[in-house]
Amino acid sequence: MEQLINDFSIGLFIWQIVIFLLIVFLVGKFAWKPILGSLDEREQGIENALKAAENAKTEMANLEASNQAAAQQAREERDAMMKEAREIKEQMIADASGEAQAKADKIIANAQAAIESEKKVALADIKAQVAELSVQIAEKVTRKELSEKDAQLALIDKMLAEANI
Repeated sequence: MEQLINDFSIGLFIWQIVIFLLIVFLVGKFAWKPILGSLDEREQGIENALKAAENAKTEMANLEASNQAAAQQAREERDAMMKEAREIKEQMIADASGEAQAKADKIIANAQAAIESEKKVALADIKAQVAELSVQIAEKVTRKELSEKDAQLALIDKMLAEANI
């Protein structure tokens, strides 16, 4: 350090100050404004990028909320459609069951009517046969003169045995 103080020259110092001032003047005149302009421009670019990032973040949050709302709505619509489908299925089953029951009731009623009709026909046939047998028995009884009661009973038993064949 002492050597620096011993080597110090006032003329050199003045020239260094003049050159420094000249460099400061030239830098201030020609380079300072463009440097400050580019720094301001860069600062604005950074601020714009931060604002754009914040806007993108907000937009993403809005989109996410919108997607969640849409998903919820889709779930609700799906649930409503499933409920409606179940109701339609149950209604179709109930309708088919009612229709089947009605058809079964109709078939049963028709079968009962047919049975009743056949029963009436069979009873009418039996009555006709009984009447015919009664007429035949009475005819045979009247043809033969019977004096004994035992002989009459034996004849009736014989006629009944012939009728059963």
